[in-house]
Amino acid sequence: MTDAILTPTVFADLDGIVAGFTTRDFSPADEPREATRQRLRDETGFQDVASVGQVHRADVVAVTSGGHTPEHDGLVTDRAGLLLTTVAADCALVLLADPSSGVIGACHSGWRGTVAGIVAETVAQMEALGADARGLYAYVAPCISAERFEVGEEVAAQFSPEVVVRQKDWPRPHVDLKAELSRQLRALGVAEAQTEIASGCTMGETDRFYSYRAEGGTPGRTLGFIGRRA
Repeated sequence: MTDAILTPTVFADLDGIVAGFTTRDFSPADEPREATRQRLRDETGFQDVASVGQVHRADVVAVTSGGHTPEHDGLVTDRAGLLLTTVAADCALVLLADPSSGVIGACHSGWRGTVAGIVAETVAQMEALGADARGLYAYVAPCISAERFEVGEEVAAQFSPEVVVRQKDWPRPHVDLKAELSRQLRALGVAEAQTEIASGCTMGETDRFYSYRAEGGTPGRTLGFIGRRA
């Protein structure tokens, strides 16, 4: 794949699984998203592509064909040849695969969706299709880091204290979104050895990623995708 796509190493040895996360070099802010998806089709060889909205809830839907589902934040499928895609600009994107059953999932997990349990709902929907949480491989794509994710006390109170970070020179608390997602994956039975948490920070690396916070709002979105070849 192109250097403008980050490829999760956690999926490297899984036969037939194609997954990644685009940088802003791949998806220009002024480019229609359908044009970006078309180039992704060309890059991955998948012609059937499913996309999902960005509504900051915990709604996940099982799909069997391509198309756009605007009122959900997560997709799952057991169909080979179907590429699942999600978008974000600071929020986390979580990609999941169970090589035994062939079931895959992808979700957009901002702080609201994370608190609402979208990762658990994605795993539950995958299990309904025959997946086993203990056999899942997971990738949390680059998102806003704890150093940059300043929140109000009302938001911090909704997270486990172990992922709320406070420092003397910070006027408000920060939340470690990656640590929280890792914690949730462990609680669901996903093995640490089968989980990859990307190190990049979208807000701190705007040369590579889109950041809604750093850019004062942006039309650009980075795109996460996962599929199983037929």
